[in-house]
Amino acid sequence: MSKKVAVLAVNPVNGSGLFQYLETFFEKGISYKVFAVSDTKTIRTNSGIPLEADDIIAHLSGHSDEFDALVFSCGDAVPVFQNNATQPYNVDLLKVIQEFATKKKIMAGHCAAGLIFEIAGITEGKRLAIHPLAKAAIQKGIATDEPAVIDDNFYTAQCEHTLPVLMPRLVEALA
Repeated sequence: MSKKVAVLAVNPVNGSGLFQYLETFFEKGISYKVFAVSDTKTIRTNSGIPLEADDIIAHLSGHSDEFDALVFSCGDAVPVFQNNATQPYNVDLLKVIQEFATKKKIMAGHCAAGLIFEIAGITEGKRLAIHPLAKAAIQKGIATDEPAVIDDNFYTAQCEHTLPVLMPRLVEALA
């Protein structure tokens, strides 16, 4: 039986990255549910395409036992987070990330996922593939220049273009 994945989609989300996860999970029969990091299920891609998520991040809090992995699908996550850090959906985002990490769930993502994990306080000593522009902000984790890195339960890719390096290993862990 395959595992179930909670996919977090920021607003706006990088459609290329999000769709790589969803297409791969669909093709491999891996169950997933998309949660908008927003106060509404309606989000958009960086290019403006509207999307309807399955639910919102607030409804994922307290439900980590229903999932085996958390995937952070990046987009304009860092500037949007920075400008809206105190919004309830971003407070919920950090709470959910901490909840999943505490239970040793698979933590996956690309681009600035490692930075969001760092902000949530869960990267201590973990090697992370991270977008070069976010690399300097990593203080407790270990930012690498690798296209993809797996460190224990952390699966990270530098950007959506390096997700193909990470996805086979992530799928293997979720099979």
